[in-house]
Amino acid sequence: MRTPHKYALSAFAGVSLVGALAGCSAAGSTGSADTPTSSGTDDSSASSGPFKDGSYTADGEYTSPGGAQKIEVSLTLADDVVTAVTVTSDASNDPTGKQYQAQFIKGISAEVVGKKIDSLNVSKVSGSSLTSMGFNAAVKKIEADASA
Repeated sequence: MRTPHKYALSAFAGVSLVGALAGCSAAGSTGSADTPTSSGTDDSSASSGPFKDGSYTADGEYTSPGGAQKIEVSLTLADDVVTAVTVTSDASNDPTGKQYQAQFIKGISAEVVGKKIDSLNVSKVSGSSLTSMGFNAAVKKIEADASA
């Protein structure tokens, strides 16, 4: 019976030692890691972001089976978040393209308003996937214009 008791006592002593060392390690790292932890979770620096507030407009080009297409995208930004979007169709020579752009225009606001501009990557809106390519191209231009 002494052997199992010795193993249990040794195991308990080992766990206690590990716990004590972990406590020392955590105390030491807390003092040295205060600054990075604080800056990593500081909401004031996250809200200022890399983009200037304002309204921006850019054209986005893409190619569809009907040929070259273009849309005009206007975004309003506040704290890096899209607060308003307007897309204007420029598919006057292609009835199919105009139809898809109209579908896209009806659904785009629900996809992007309230989201951070640098997280936007629209793939398909209301059945229109090619118009998304033009939208994403315009957003990249707006990001470049709005960069602080």
